[in-house]
Amino acid sequence: MKIVVVLPTYNEAENIANMVHALLDLPITNLTVLVVDDNSPDGTGQIADDLAAEHPDRVSVMHRAGKQGLGTAYIAGFREAFRRGADAVLQMDSDFSHDPKYVPEMVQALETCACDIVIGSRYTKGGSLDETWGWHRKLLSWWANSVYVGLILHTKAKDATGGFRLWRAGVLRGMDLSRIRSNGYVFQVETIYVAEKLGYRVSEIPIYFADRREGQSKMSFKVQLEAALRVWQVWWRHRHLTPAMRQPEEAAPQVASSSS
Repeated sequence: MKIVVVLPTYNEAENIANMVHALLDLPITNLTVLVVDDNSPDGTGQIADDLAAEHPDRVSVMHRAGKQGLGTAYIAGFREAFRRGADAVLQMDSDFSHDPKYVPEMVQALETCACDIVIGSRYTKGGSLDETWGWHRKLLSWWANSVYVGLILHTKAKDATGGFRLWRAGVLRGMDLSRIRSNGYVFQVETIYVAEKLGYRVSEIPIYFADRREGQSKMSFKVQLEAALRVWQVWWRHRHLTPAMRQPEEAAPQVASSSS
């Protein structure tokens, strides 16, 4: 199974090299890394270029003109993964809150269980949050997943806001990425809601969600409030979806160019 890891970055200079090396060291054959950098002013893009030069067959970089949002970064990365013939696409953060050590278990689950998406989950049985988080932060995170999103969207996934996911490439094609409009952290909610409405099957494995190792969190109160309000937009936009509305899941055949 050919796996492309999509890593969106903005100011992750302190983490990106360690993350890429940790992924390349995993005992998984046919895994490559695609860094999608939004012109990070801290030089993340240049570090990623150096990694690509060091590992030209396994690391590549997509440079974007500026900070354009998490959702568009992932969608650009997903589409590039399709172009590269990925069988599965792994999305994750670059700050080690998503520990690469869980990736082999996620891959095994996708290969062996009757599922289309595997989530590295904080809220399935056995999952947990960083022990240094205060009770109010833990309560807010639990409430967002287990109460707020669940009540509005009726999602089955216990960790609908998490961004540690392994997708079958055909699922992302079948969802039709042009349907996805969110460009912030609610992108995670919208994609899992659309996938479930279209009848795709989700499996969750427990993870320990650690706080980022280095750098500053981008999850401000303003971002959290906007994401909460946009859950209602996600429901309104996609409430009528059914499995019959899936798009073709197979990659389009490559048309050979004729030479004169």
